Amino acid sequence: MPFAPALTLDALMHTGIAVAVIVVVAVLLRFVINRVIGHVANGAGVPGLLSLLRRKRGVTDADRIQAFGSARRAQRARTVSSVIRNAASILIFGTAFMMVLGQFGVNLAPVLASAGVVGLAIGFGAQNLVKDFLSGIFMLLEDQYGVGDHVDLGDAVGTIERVGLRTTTVRDVTGMVWYVRNGTIERVGNGSQDHAVAVLDIPLALDTDVTHAAALAEDAAVAAIHENGHGGDVLDKPQVLGVESLSASGMTLRLTARTKPGRQWAVQRAMTERVVAALRADEVMLAA
Repeated sequence: MPFAPALTLDALMHTGIAVAVIVVVAVLLRFVINRVIGHVANGAGVPGLLSLLRRKRGVTDADRIQAFGSARRAQRARTVSSVIRNAASILIFGTAFMMVLGQFGVNLAPVLASAGVVGLAIGFGAQNLVKDFLSGIFMLLEDQYGVGDHVDLGDAVGTIERVGLRTTTVRDVTGMVWYVRNGTIERVGNGSQDHAVAVLDIPLALDTDVTHAAALAEDAAVAAIHENGHGGDVLDKPQVLGVESLSASGMTLRLTARTKPGRQWAVQRAMTERVVAALRADEVMLAA
């Protein structure tokens, strides 16, 4: 009997030390993993940006595309790293919690069995939620779209404002905000990756001299870009592709210009105004 309190005290001290070690190791492990993930995420895309900044002159279209790709990789890396950090924290602290319970003599077998049954029940009842989360993870890993991209998700068309694991937030041209579940997105049209194209369809009368009208339109489009300060937005010189369609009432002449992502509409509006004015000034007949 005289030795029982000492044994109890020794056992408590042993358990307390073991619990403290488990907690400290879990915290340190989480800290190290977060630092590693953060280092990798912060380093993504930096070499491409630094190499571009070192060039004081002669920044080409390829350089701009490289810089955009580097920035996009960095944004994507930060988003994915946030998801990985959360998953790592849950795994580390969950494991530590189970180990602490084991130190106090709790039989983990019934706990794990109950957790499995509860997880199975929740899985059957929340299939759509699981589908949304899995779709969100793969969308982030595959870089299908990101914040600021102009996308067509089928039910919603507009600019991405937030990308989550369960939902994607899209604001359309009227200002309406759409919350789209990731599991319901079957196709994604992204107009903001790498480059965009400003498309101008010019309706002309059937008896129009196409060669003359094309030369006028191309010169006017080039002038519009420089007059409106869009030289930095356009990656390639505007060019006339030719007659796009033909009907009994007229024909459509198509002109395109490759631009930076998201700048195609501003360039298109500037070209439209200048091209229409040039054609009318030269008395080129536009189709009704």
